[in-house]
Amino acid sequence: MEIKNAKNISRSKNWKVILYGKPGVGKTSAIKNLKGKTLVIDLDNSSRVLAGTDVDIIEFDRVHPEEFMETLLKELPEAIKNYDNLVIDNVSSFEKDWFVEKGRNSHNGISNELQDYSQWTNYFARVMTMIYMLPDINIVTTAWENNRQVTNANGQEFNQFAPQLRESVRDGLLGLADVVGRMAINPESGNRGVFLEGNDGMFAKNRLDNRKATSIEQLFNWGDVNVQASSVSTDAGKSSKTETK
Repeated sequence: MEIKNAKNISRSKNWKVILYGKPGVGKTSAIKNLKGKTLVIDLDNSSRVLAGTDVDIIEFDRVHPEEFMETLLKELPEAIKNYDNLVIDNVSSFEKDWFVEKGRNSHNGISNELQDYSQWTNYFARVMTMIYMLPDINIVTTAWENNRQVTNANGQEFNQFAPQLRESVRDGLLGLADVVGRMAINPESGNRGVFLEGNDGMFAKNRLDNRKATSIEQLFNWGDVNVQASSVSTDAGKSSKTETK
C-alpha cells in the first residue's frame, strides 16, 4: 500500500477534463490549444476541423463501435506512450452509435431490447474507467449537451445543462473528472469560453485551480487566472425552475 503526502501531488499533471456544449460550439477545435503531443479518438467524424495541426487521429468505426472499442482498449496502453494528451472526442455520439448497433442486432432489427440498457451501464463504466486509469497522460473527453431535471434541497426542480449521456452512466463519468466545463459562445462578441463553476442551471466543476470561467484559448493553462463569466456568454448559466407540488 502506497501512502502519498498531499504536498507532493501536482494538480497540473495527468488531469482529466470533460468539455461539453452544443454541436458546433467548438469543442473539437479547442483541442488545438492543448500543449504537447496529442492523440485524438474521433468518435463522431468531426476531426476535419483539426486539418493542418500537429495532432494524430484515430478514426472510429461507427458501424461496429463495440468491436472497435475492444480493439482500441487493448492497443491504447502502448499507443499513448509517446503522447502528452489523449482526447475522447464525443462520447454522446459513441452512445448513440452503440444503441443503433444493438438495435440492428435485435429481434426486429430496429428497436433496442430491455437488456441493452443495463448492458450499456456496465459496458460504458468499464470502458471509461479503463481509459481514465491510463498512466502519465492528460485526458480530455467531449460530449454534446442537453437539459436534465434536478431537485434541490428545498424541493425545487431545475432544468440543468449537463453532458448528453444516459443518466445511468453520466454521473459516474462526471465523478471521474477533475474538471467539467460547459462551452458556450457569447452571442454579442462571438467569443468562445468555458464555464468552470456549476449552479442550479448548469453542471460544472473545477478541482485544478480557482477559475470560475475562462476563454477557450486559456482553458488548459491551469493556474489561478480568473475570468468573469459574463465575458463568456450573457445567458449560458441561466436556468428555469418550478416549485414541486
